[in-house]
Amino acid sequence: MAEIMEMPKLSDTMSEGVVAAWHKKIGEKVKSGELLAEVETDKATMELESYFDGILLYTGVEQGGAVPVGKLLAIIGKEGEDIASIISKYTKDSPLVSEADEKKLVVENTPIREVSASSTNGIHLNPEPEGRIKASPLAKAIAKEKGLNLNIISGTGEGGRIIKKDIDSYFSSNTFETNSYPSTPSESFTDTPVSQMRKTIARRLSESKFTAPHFYLTMDIDMDKAIENRNAINTVSESKISFNDFIVKAVANALKKHPKVNSSFLNDKIRTYNYVHIGVAVAVDEGLLVPVIRFADTKSLSQISKETKNLAQKARNKQLQPQDWEGNTFTISNLGMYGIESFTAIINPPDACIMAIGGISQVPVIKNGQVVPGNIMKVTLSCDHRVVDGATGSEFLLSFKQFMENPVLLLL
Repeated sequence: MAEIMEMPKLSDTMSEGVVAAWHKKIGEKVKSGELLAEVETDKATMELESYFDGILLYTGVEQGGAVPVGKLLAIIGKEGEDIASIISKYTKDSPLVSEADEKKLVVENTPIREVSASSTNGIHLNPEPEGRIKASPLAKAIAKEKGLNLNIISGTGEGGRIIKKDIDSYFSSNTFETNSYPSTPSESFTDTPVSQMRKTIARRLSESKFTAPHFYLTMDIDMDKAIENRNAINTVSESKISFNDFIVKAVANALKKHPKVNSSFLNDKIRTYNYVHIGVAVAVDEGLLVPVIRFADTKSLSQISKETKNLAQKARNKQLQPQDWEGNTFTISNLGMYGIESFTAIINPPDACIMAIGGISQVPVIKNGQVVPGNIMKVTLSCDHRVVDGATGSEFLLSFKQFMENPVLLLL
């Protein structure tokens, strides 16, 4: 009996997955636990293992194609099995697959040795009509939607078949001019397909911005002692400590003093966490990932430093696993290294707050009645007013300021 593999939900926010690579071809043997495909989610590219033993009889999309969670990804069974009814069940409700394309799917995804003109399963292998464009149903649907002539596309699929990846590549590498007069300026634009990660970022942050009533608190932090202590630590420490490591540790300590900030709004209740898991926003090519430093209040500066570097590298290489990004209770977003003086950040659900960190600026300050050079860092706390009031957020910032301006307290 043929076994069905549906697209699994590989992250808490995943709605569909893109097959980055197939490691098995139709007609090849596959064993349970063997690598079948690499699937790009909204947060990482993950390896998907086969659940069954048998022959790979069908794949739902070509490499580069997207499959919604719970929809047909692959069929594994015995050689020669009739899978037409299974494919029909999954494709009949899809707006991108017509009845003609559904029949074509059966033909194109059944190994040639399993099909003949006299086959009892009703599937017939017919030669491609002369002049007919070979393209997957998804590629045809996208091309029709965008008004694209498939004759100008080169296919990279099996036998020169045009697949979704070819359409995406065409749009990402070409600009389309509305006027093409050589002697006058022309208007042009480039369409770039929205990645899974960017779709999820757009959805989650829109929900956060328009659901959680945000308010913002900004405070100046005197960084003179933090600079002095960091320089002293890095002269003897094997693991170089960054200002961000100081910030993570100071936030963690402040959260222990002000647990209301370490909370989430869950409709009919407010959940206050007795542990501190701090998400640290990391910029990658396609958007923003937030790996999590777990139990940050129990870790030393050197431990936080090593863990942050490791998670940031995994994020950029798309190697993060669900345990790396789930469970944050508070988030830090640091744009100081880009020269940003201050900014406001959108809360990262389910957190009640996010702290935006600006750069360290050399400015004149007043100390002991005299104007002297100083090093100031601006931080802005975005708060969900359903959970955190102004006084609560301000008290948290005062504790954070105390830890940052007296960093020896972070070593106790």
